[in-house]
Amino acid sequence: MNLLRALATVSSMTLLSRILGFARDFFIARVFGAGLATDAFFVAFRIPNLLRRLFAEGAFSQAFVPVLSEFKNKREPGETRELIDAVASVLFLALLAASALGVAFAPFIIYVSAPGFAASPEKFALTVELLRITFPYILFISLVALAAGVLNTWNRFAVPAFTPVLLNLSFIAGAAFLAPYFDPPVLALAWAVFAGGVLQLLFQLPFLARLGMLPRWRLRLSHPGVGRVLKLMAPAIFGVSIAQLSLVINTIFASFLVSGSVSWLYYADRLMEFPSGMLGVALGTILLPSLSRYHAQENPVEYSKLLDWGLRLTLLLAAPAAAALAILSMPLIATLFHYGNFSAHDAWMTRQALGAYSLGLVGMILVKILAPGFYARQNVLTPVKIGIATLLATQLMNLAFIVPFKHAGLALSIGLGACLNAALLYYQLRKRGIFTPQPGWAGFLGKLAAALTVMMAGLFLSMGSSDWWLAASWHDKLPALLALVAAGALLYGATLFALGIRVRDFARRGEA
Repeated sequence: MNLLRALATVSSMTLLSRILGFARDFFIARVFGAGLATDAFFVAFRIPNLLRRLFAEGAFSQAFVPVLSEFKNKREPGETRELIDAVASVLFLALLAASALGVAFAPFIIYVSAPGFAASPEKFALTVELLRITFPYILFISLVALAAGVLNTWNRFAVPAFTPVLLNLSFIAGAAFLAPYFDPPVLALAWAVFAGGVLQLLFQLPFLARLGMLPRWRLRLSHPGVGRVLKLMAPAIFGVSIAQLSLVINTIFASFLVSGSVSWLYYADRLMEFPSGMLGVALGTILLPSLSRYHAQENPVEYSKLLDWGLRLTLLLAAPAAAALAILSMPLIATLFHYGNFSAHDAWMTRQALGAYSLGLVGMILVKILAPGFYARQNVLTPVKIGIATLLATQLMNLAFIVPFKHAGLALSIGLGACLNAALLYYQLRKRGIFTPQPGWAGFLGKLAAALTVMMAGLFLSMGSSDWWLAASWHDKLPALLALVAAGALLYGATLFALGIRVRDFARRGEA
């Protein structure tokens, strides 16, 4: 299996999903703007979305895939099938109970996660109604994560990578066509979340059936594999999802700020998720099964080399993305969101948050590469300790930054916290001898810095004024933005090429 080709496949599917994600946000911004209704929806959606990242894509995947990979490599096929059946049955019951509790205790959840909303009975009641519709999403999307873990372990990366497209299509249909049929219209977005979860699960089932791994009802709490997954999963919740926990706490802080603050942070976070998903999630997806196989085969040399490959590729792709987001923040926001009810003031406020977020983008993506270095070894305690320290540091930064910088201070604390998390994970990997850098890092970083300098200078000198981006029509802004992105990529790529870096330098094969 060519890992670079697998990365390209996953990234291309993620790119499609992210493009549709921007289309959905375009429609949401145009139809709803940034105000009471969007604040209510984004809080209601953030809670099941957080649980998705914590339990589904985060802790569950990091716990399930290493155990599944071990069974696949060391056990008989029938034993692997039994593991999948047992885990799926236990997971379904747990998720069903969690969904019922979430619907029942929705007012309490909103009061805890966004206490500032209690001052506005209308906003509070609307948020509770939206949460009751969106909460069952965690049931569907967690089962989707289980299916994705199986498919990824069998190197079927494209199907799980394409699946999120269905949620974005559901959102677009809800915002663009169905909103007028709901009262209030924002309810269409909540039902779009529910429908998107169902569609994603139904889409993956035929592919599991082709592998002969479609789960059957086999409730076996005593199965040893179930116990191992649960043991790994509980602490992994903290280790892999610190940034998401910080986002929830940030929502609590933001709920006390002026109306629109939650929405400004949401739109900035959506722009950050574009490179984070394409690079961090994609790399983490293909690295975890391969690292788990090397660990199962007791091959520490290849394990370390694979981590080195992932880190170099991450810096090569994430550093220019972070720089471009910082420089092109207003062109991006104005082109994608500044229409209809999304005002120029909203654009400037979102720009502040995006600029703060961009400082931590590289750290956010590195965490998704470094954390699997521990989870593939079924070591959850180290990331947990680092995660707790990071969470505490982030909240101290929140207290320090919220007064002078308002909502942008909350974004800044998230970014700096991610950088701290990545630095501590890297230090522990080196200290424990899990990762040893390969030769050539000094030269690689020097070439990377030179290419970044050339790209940033070119973008800064050619992007024009913010006033033009706010005043121009979309058919003027869109080609101008695409030209800037193409120019930046060309400058960066050409400089790297002139300095001797080639695509073939990053070709690497993993085990099938």
